[in-house]
Amino acid sequence: MMARGRFRRATRLGKAQWALVAAALLVIAYGTHFLWGWYGPGPLAHEAPFIVSEGSGMVSVAQELEAEGAIASAGTFRARARLLGHAGGLKAGEFMIPAHASGAQILAILQGTEGSLRRLFTVPEGMPSVMVYEKLLAQPMLTGKVTVPAEGSILPNSYDYQRGESRAAVVTRMQKAMAQTLADLWAKRSPRTIARTPQEAVILASIVEKETKLASERPMVAGLYSNRLRLGMKLQADPTIIYPITQGRPLGRRIRESEIHAVNDYNTYAMVGLPKAPITNPGRDSLAAVLNPADTHALYMVADGSGGHVFADTLQQHNANVAKWFAIRRAKGEM
Repeated sequence: MMARGRFRRATRLGKAQWALVAAALLVIAYGTHFLWGWYGPGPLAHEAPFIVSEGSGMVSVAQELEAEGAIASAGTFRARARLLGHAGGLKAGEFMIPAHASGAQILAILQGTEGSLRRLFTVPEGMPSVMVYEKLLAQPMLTGKVTVPAEGSILPNSYDYQRGESRAAVVTRMQKAMAQTLADLWAKRSPRTIARTPQEAVILASIVEKETKLASERPMVAGLYSNRLRLGMKLQADPTIIYPITQGRPLGRRIRESEIHAVNDYNTYAMVGLPKAPITNPGRDSLAAVLNPADTHALYMVADGSGGHVFADTLQQHNANVAKWFAIRRAKGEM
């Protein structure tokens, strides 16, 4: 009797142990499934863009992810995100979700820790507003109408935008950037600047922008034109002849003699002082050059044949430099 009692107790103990083992295996299996469902590959067959609208919450985003086939279940995605995800809200924007991205990777992308899909609208330095306008209209992912921005009101740079964003919103962002940049540079302006107002700085910077492509030359060109303005000399800047004809687009030919003498509010060959308005959208470097010009006595410049210019303090020096430039052009067969 004693032996049979011990056997029954051992049998009961064995059943309890097996129950515990089974429960542990069940927990392990469920835990593995739970973790695999978060860190394992997802169901998305191909890389796809995904947009999170401003103010969207986890519930609506998870439902959209499920509808797009990026996750298997919105409910389990939210549950796993609460337990296993990083703290932080979702970022508004357009994101690129890779094929078979895990739930953990998708959440990281939508929280901005793995980067969003950046769409950039780029305005090169010296692009006039009419060409910015044409470029805005040609961008199919932007929406709505827009007018040609005021010349000189756009800061050349690259700007993020979202699919479906309005063209007017992008223009506003570019104009705010110009206003802020100009305000910052104006506050640090040198006593040598000839500009009496921020608008005069933009006008002169637009001429400097068009006269040289070399950033290293801009302070010198700004200094030269500042000297001319102080002395009451005509600026005689070729780009100011072209602007009334093309609104800043390339002329595509040589300037005509009649155009050099044309009287209007822009042609600095026929007037003393600055044009009435900018002739392009100047970049930060040109604005900085006008507000902190080189300390120079130069009054003349001519191309040097290598993309830059040779500067001169006197007309005699300038005429010698011009003769050298003509010799270079003749050697190239341009004259």
